[in-house]
Amino acid sequence: MRQRNKPWAKEKLADYPQYVIASPDQFKGKWHDVFEKKQPLHIEIGTGKGRFLTGMAKANPDINYIGIELQDSIIVTALDKIIEEEIPNIKLMNVNAEDLREFFEKGEVDRVYLNFSDPWPKTRHAKRRLTFKHFLNIYEDILIDNGEIHFKTDNQGLFEFSLMSFSEYGMLLKYVSLDLHNSDFEGNIMTEYEEKFSNKGNRIYRCEVQFK
Repeated sequence: MRQRNKPWAKEKLADYPQYVIASPDQFKGKWHDVFEKKQPLHIEIGTGKGRFLTGMAKANPDINYIGIELQDSIIVTALDKIIEEEIPNIKLMNVNAEDLREFFEKGEVDRVYLNFSDPWPKTRHAKRRLTFKHFLNIYEDILIDNGEIHFKTDNQGLFEFSLMSFSEYGMLLKYVSLDLHNSDFEGNIMTEYEEKFSNKGNRIYRCEVQFK
C-alpha cells in the first residue's frame, strides 16, 4: 500500500531523541541503559503506525519495547501515539531490519514480533519476506537462547510459507491459529491492518515459534 510522503517526518523524528534512537549502533549491547528500567526487551519489526506496540507497552509495563520501521512517513504516526500517551517503555528506530546485527548484541533481545509484514507474493521476491531463512538467521543471532518469534498476518500464502520456513529452519511451533479472532486466545492486541482486514471478513493467522 502506497503511503503519503511526509517531508517533515525526518525533522520531527529528530526532535524527539527521548523516543527515537538516531544512532542505534551506539547502544549495541547497552540497551538496558537506554530505558528507565532494566527489564526484558521485545522488538517489533515493521511497527507501522504503532497501535500494537503502544498497546503492548501499556499492557506490559514490565517489558521494554523497540519498534523498528523503515519508512519515516509511517513511524512518525507511532511517535505521535507515544508522545500523546507518554509511554516510558518504548523506543523507536527508523532503520532497516537487514541491519539488526549492527544494533543488537547476540542474545540481547527476548522476543521478536512480526505483524502483517509485506507478503511479497511473487516467487522471485521470497528472499524479501521477513520470515525467509536469511532473516531467521538474523533473529536467531540477536535473540536469547530459545527466543521466540510471534507472527500475525491475514495472508494465507505468507502464513503457509512462514510455517514451512520455520519448520525447515528447525524451529519449534509452540502455537498456531488459523482463525485467531474465533479462537480462545486471550490478550490479543490488534494492529491497524488487523482491524481493517478483520472488518472485511479476512481470517487472521497467528503463530508462536521458538528457536531450539
